[in-house]
Amino acid sequence: MTLHTPKIAGAAGRPIIRQLDETAINRIAAGEVVERPASAVKELVENALDAGASRITIDYTDGGKTLIRVADDGCGMTAADLPLALARHATSKIDGSDLLDIRSFGFRGEALPSLGAVGRLTITSRTPGEEAAQITCDGGHITHAKPAALTRGTVVELRDLFHATPARLKFLRTDRAESQAIHEVVKRLAMAEPTVGFTLSEITQDGPRSILRLDPEPGDLFDALHRRLTRLLGQDFTANAMPIDATRDGLSLVGYAALPTYSRGSSTQQYLFVNGRPVTDRLLYGALRAAYFDVLSRDRHPAAVLNLIVDPSRVDVNVHPAKAEVRFREPDAARSLLITALRTALSGAGHRASTTVASATLAAFRPEMPSQATLAAAFAAQAPQGFAEAPQARIAEPLAQPVVEASATTHPLGAARAQLHENWIIAQTADGIVIVDQHAAHERLVYERLKAELATKGIVRQPLLIPEIVTLSPADAALILSATGALSEAGLIIEPFGGTAIALTETPAILGPVNGAALLRDILDELADSGHSALTRARIDAVLSRMACHGSIRSGRQMRPEEMNALLREMESTPNSGQCNHGRPTYVELKLHDIERLFGRR
Repeated sequence: MTLHTPKIAGAAGRPIIRQLDETAINRIAAGEVVERPASAVKELVENALDAGASRITIDYTDGGKTLIRVADDGCGMTAADLPLALARHATSKIDGSDLLDIRSFGFRGEALPSLGAVGRLTITSRTPGEEAAQITCDGGHITHAKPAALTRGTVVELRDLFHATPARLKFLRTDRAESQAIHEVVKRLAMAEPTVGFTLSEITQDGPRSILRLDPEPGDLFDALHRRLTRLLGQDFTANAMPIDATRDGLSLVGYAALPTYSRGSSTQQYLFVNGRPVTDRLLYGALRAAYFDVLSRDRHPAAVLNLIVDPSRVDVNVHPAKAEVRFREPDAARSLLITALRTALSGAGHRASTTVASATLAAFRPEMPSQATLAAAFAAQAPQGFAEAPQARIAEPLAQPVVEASATTHPLGAARAQLHENWIIAQTADGIVIVDQHAAHERLVYERLKAELATKGIVRQPLLIPEIVTLSPADAALILSATGALSEAGLIIEPFGGTAIALTETPAILGPVNGAALLRDILDELADSGHSALTRARIDAVLSRMACHGSIRSGRQMRPEEMNALLREMESTPNSGQCNHGRPTYVELKLHDIERLFGRR
């Protein structure tokens, strides 16, 4: 089937090139800037932040389709400024001389005219020392500014979004889905600016319904961000998050990253920013995944809120009108900083595991509330019985206690007291107990030992008797040859073999026989996707993980008290020992007050 488009023919029957009017231009531009109501909220809230607002109020109706109103206490605009604010490519953020020194959210001068082109837009503003003024734009038609009543700041009201382009309305989702998207946009911007207050409300027939209320957070960056994240992501996240503060090659990374045992089933708790701007950058998300790759299974996702601070001249934010994508001048430096900072933090966390592991364990211990029928059956079963019918009580034999020093309970993982079912070590701490999975714990210890040994001795390469020749496309051959340095560090040696052929001459000895063609094509897929390949190193680590699994203490083996305590001490001094090679916890810690509550003693 062919797509036929109408043509406006000239005298010779050829199409005529004509200049589109301003209204059509604005509506076309609006299609890039304003995809849905959440996009409009994003643009308006970013304008408020650029205006220096300390408090921002967002109201919406019907998922933002009927009404979006954003009010701020920022610097405001004069009556003379308002017509310029609705002109395309008019902005106060930059002077146009340097597009590589952008230090504000907005800079393109497209948001307000785009919104006015597809909806009914009203702007009311007042700057200190001036009278308030108001201007409207309906479907691209702008009125003259007129006096208005406003104390300070700016109020932008957008009604009937896409009424001028009704076809776009058909592609919007349900009110609930659009409302959720607005909530997510405000949440991300609130993370980026924890010292600014945000109020989000839905206007319904019964009046305003508060969705989110965040007061400005005082204190330094980490304190303010910690409190803001507690409000937005919950106490569980901040209680199990590691502060990240790293600088390298002129780049800085700040924020919080969660422990591996606080992993999620999806990537919904991954929030990445560049100079405070929320971004969806594949390179950064890939680096985040790579930093956790040997402490999480493939179906689990890390949780993190991270801001990469970089000189504006080293990052291009003018990639797309939505400004959600960026391009780094040195992408490898950004990726390396993120991976190094997170792995350093994970190693520094040592044997620490998330508190949610203990919470889940306690929840499993708590019995469900019995139904009325169950209670009746229980009372019937407890009816008085004759002494002859009463079952004989069985007295348990006393358990043998491992002989340990009393001071051993002061260690973080305590002193071993027993081994249950030849797999679970029970240790006593100063204020609770610890239950250790002996196989999972020892597997992680052996794995970390093998990795350290490999890092010290280097990767042993195995020369191939007959090099494997792989023919690629010109683009693929150039791409994989550009990564020869990184592949060599991982033990993989490739060389050009004339034309577009590649010769694989050496492979990591620990991998044994490999399918060179399949391996190179997998690496190419990863390079094309993220610009970097850690596939060979990941395969080596997978081999080490399997070796650790086979070389560790197996379930079913009885351990002596001194062996159990030695295992606990080594866990305390080994990085990442809080989870096994697959991301599962190696131990659970229960506090005395939690155990006492289980038995109704508190």
